[in-house]
Amino acid sequence: MTELNTDYFIRCIHTLEHAFKALNEQPQESILYDVYRAACVKEFEIILEQSGKLLRKRLRDYFASSKQADQLNFKDIFRYAAKHGLISLEESERWLIYRENRNNTAHDYGVGFAENTLALLPQFLIDATHINAIIEEQP
Repeated sequence: MTELNTDYFIRCIHTLEHAFKALNEQPQESILYDVYRAACVKEFEIILEQSGKLLRKRLRDYFASSKQADQLNFKDIFRYAAKHGLISLEESERWLIYRENRNNTAHDYGVGFAENTLALLPQFLIDATHINAIIEEQP
């Protein structure tokens, strides 16, 4: 397996951590609260997409060809990761919930979508950090 570069992924995780911390220090009626909330939502979406792409590459070693792994959809990426012991079944289910939250509320980029996303962030940050560790691991 070739080593995967996770620099951008790690930077996104750190950006989300800082934005979420700053968000929680602002009164909800302030403009800064809105700015940090928007940053949290943006980073959530980037990390969600990057986690799938990077984990798909990490799974290539478990398939007969890279092409098979490259054809996996988001749900299958996390299912196969759990099947091969890279993540737990519970983690896999949470990643599917994260994606479902995004898909179900993608038409509503307002307060509802943001608040649903914010409620997921504490565990999401833990899971994203774990995905990074898995990706950086050499098989």
